[in-house]
Amino acid sequence: MEEVPVDDQSPVSPFSKWRDDFSRAFQYFLDRSAPHIVNRWLGTLAAAAIYVLRVYYLHGFFVISYGLGIYILNLLIGFMSPKVDPELEVLDGGASSPTKDSYEYRPFTRRLPEFKFWYAITKALCVAFLMTFLSIFDVPVFWPILFFYWFFLFFLTMKRLITHMIKHRYVPFNFGKQKYSGKRPAQSTSGSRRD
Repeated sequence: MEEVPVDDQSPVSPFSKWRDDFSRAFQYFLDRSAPHIVNRWLGTLAAAAIYVLRVYYLHGFFVISYGLGIYILNLLIGFMSPKVDPELEVLDGGASSPTKDSYEYRPFTRRLPEFKFWYAITKALCVAFLMTFLSIFDVPVFWPILFFYWFFLFFLTMKRLITHMIKHRYVPFNFGKQKYSGKRPAQSTSGSRRD
């Protein structure tokens, strides 16, 4: 009788194989969507509209919406903040920060990149949407108080961020900035062309 050699590797379960395949396919589509910024944000806007309509027609789940709003506000702070805070840089000795006499240009680097910002918001909207199907999360609250408290937090946060931007002279957005197209070809001053 022939003995079958024992393999040290354990057999892969069908669930872990399916999970790995799904994870690989999901990552593939995420990578393919990275350059399509407008389409990604339109999809997220559509998901937000579906979520808002669901909450509006159900007349409930305001605590979920409040938590979602606070989470998005937290993400917005990371998106609009610089990766290296100029105030903390000065406290650390200021060796790497430019002085007023010798200004060195450094591009704005976000603490939370745009793709991760979009992905986190979209994932949060999907989770909040799924939570609206469970009645345990429908806590009865007086929603105007939550809305005005969230608006108050948003106003104070934006005020702090805008004063920080003005103080340290940075703009976290790309629109309105000068774009360089490279060297222009030298134009001749004479009207004749050489062949």
